[in-house]
Amino acid sequence: MSAAPLTALVADDEQLAREELCFLLGQLEGIEVVGQAANGPEALEALARLEPDVAFLDIQMPGLTGMEVVRQLNESGASAAVIFVTAFDQQAVEAFELNAVDYLLKPVDAVRLAQAVHRARARRPEALPLADQLDRLVRLMAPATRPAQIAVRVQERYVLVQADDILYASVEDDSITIVTGQVSGTSNDRTLDELQARLDPAVFWRVHRSHLVNINKIKEIVPWFSRNYILRMKDAKATEIPVSRSQTRRLRDYLKL
Repeated sequence: MSAAPLTALVADDEQLAREELCFLLGQLEGIEVVGQAANGPEALEALARLEPDVAFLDIQMPGLTGMEVVRQLNESGASAAVIFVTAFDQQAVEAFELNAVDYLLKPVDAVRLAQAVHRARARRPEALPLADQLDRLVRLMAPATRPAQIAVRVQERYVLVQADDILYASVEDDSITIVTGQVSGTSNDRTLDELQARLDPAVFWRVHRSHLVNINKIKEIVPWFSRNYILRMKDAKATEIPVSRSQTRRLRDYLKL
């Protein structure tokens, strides 16, 4: 008796790209496209509703990036094989091949697609947690040499701050605020994922979908409801930042709580 086919979701803001990928998947045996999405929020909803075995996610989508979709999905405890569709340069693409999470380079090659589907099927019984998948991708996508300084816009001027001096960064209404001990301003990065990719992932943790913190700048860790935590940072206001459920265990393990 043959194994049940993989179910797949295809998410891309370009209709032609979605149609082409769905067509190529239709030529393969053992995989069935059960849904499509045209942006990040649609992808998040479809993933939660359809629970596909594998998701083909464009990294750059309106509303939420592919990586942000997976981060939010992970908070619900869902698990799926994630194959990112990328337009990164060849060096980044080669690095992705070392990871459990696969990639496809646009325009999608039929042979490469078949390999990606095979890998998704091979790891189906013991898929890595999505948080682990994302941690590996963030480390690979970060430049080999990270900038020592980050430009922060304060009113009509830009202030260069040392990356290690950043306490935290938060996003609200599509605007990213960066806070240090002396400066508070906005970033030109479009998403927290973009900012995080330029920082040291061992120091800067995405503790919540809206917050990125420097773990060396945490003043207090306050127990909260349902065994979660709130972080009090070392700024003058002792800003409180929530820790999402998916990151609570990581924090406990790191700090031996």
